Amino acid sequence: EIPKRDWSSDVCSSDLMVPAAQNALLKTLEEPPSASVFLLVSSMPDALLPTVLSRCPRLRFAALSPDEVATVLMRDHEYTKPDARAAAADSNGSVALALAQDSVDVAAARDAAQQLLTQAAQTTDRVRLIDAAKNLTGKSSTAEDRDQLGAILRATGSLLRDLGLLATQSNTPSLANADLADELDPLLKRFTRDRITRAYAAVDEALGALERNVSPKVVADWIVLQL
Repeated sequence: EIPKRDWSSDVCSSDLMVPAAQNALLKTLEEPPSASVFLLVSSMPDALLPTVLSRCPRLRFAALSPDEVATVLMRDHEYTKPDARAAAADSNGSVALALAQDSVDVAAARDAAQQLLTQAAQTTDRVRLIDAAKNLTGKSSTAEDRDQLGAILRATGSLLRDLGLLATQSNTPSLANADLADELDPLLKRFTRDRITRAYAAVDEALGALERNVSPKVVADWIVLQL
């Protein structure tokens, strides 16, 4: 069962403790009180003192699945199912990252990404593709436009990843957007594995351009021609 409490605000990395603080824990770790459990959380456990590591069994935590993230968002944060699914697909298995996307409309971003891939599968006409790019940004290059285009690009990358999995006949539970599997399957007729790989690399390059403050309109016009 997924725990109801979000502990992200209560946890700090144990490897940030200075050696003196770690040494002060040794006796407690060796003989903990019977009613207590200590969890030392760290993404770099080897940075802890060997004497601390020798007293602690290691537990490795994997990222949550998209379904698990969506469940937490709906249960604890009053997300609708479509919004939860969209946020979970762009969360990289982290509820905290999903919640951090409040500044953008992730459901609209995923819809736009799906429409973008569908349009790219239907035509190679550059004029029609550039026209489709108008739906990816607003009329001005505001911070909101940049954030929303970034969300669309990340959603596009997520959908392309799922297309790659479908192309290899992988099971749908592995998909970040499992609820869109039926809509993605027809795209495989036009998106070969090589095209998926090239498109995914283009999305990554487009995200990098946004981070370098390239105009969202320029990025949008470029990416539609790369897919």
